[in-house]
Amino acid sequence: MKTVTGLFDDYSDASAAVSALEARGVPSSDISIVSNNAGDRHGRESNAAEGAGAGAGIGAAVGGVGGLLTGLGVMAIPGVGPVVAAGWLAATAAGAVAGAVAGGAAGGLIGALTESGVPEDRAHVYAEGVRRGGTLVTAKVDDSLESEAEAILRNANWVDPDQRRAAYAESGWSRFDDTLDPYGPAEVEQERLRYRR
Repeated sequence: MKTVTGLFDDYSDASAAVSALEARGVPSSDISIVSNNAGDRHGRESNAAEGAGAGAGIGAAVGGVGGLLTGLGVMAIPGVGPVVAAGWLAATAAGAVAGAVAGGAAGGLIGALTESGVPEDRAHVYAEGVRRGGTLVTAKVDDSLESEAEAILRNANWVDPDQRRAAYAESGWSRFDDTLDPYGPAEVEQERLRYRR
């Protein structure tokens, strides 16, 4: 199995990518989505995941009929703030956060991404992207499907991680820092305008 990941500035693009992956035959249980929810902009009300320790609830919600997007739950990720999320990555991040709180270990979104095979430098870009208002789609796919799954993400208007790292670095950013305050709705909107095509 390979892990493919795409960052999206717009939730609608990420949602389209999830639907395309599901249509291609990638099981919902192998896809995850994590989207910034500053200011409750998604308006999702769900008790599927509340707080950092609810990974099992997220995983259970994903098993419902109708695909991954029907299982979105609300949780908080240190440094990112409130997100709507579903899938194995969200459950792993929630478990990593709970473990980090209990044991002082590194965790959260960076830990979940690197544990799934995403290179650490990319994981930092992806986590920062979610912090700044983006949506992350991650899928576990058979090796033979890796190139096609990446093309699906790319064609759904994903953010080039190298270009985004360079844009972040222009303002002095070097890596995701989960001790920083999450972006609020106004900051998220400012970021959206910065990258709008």
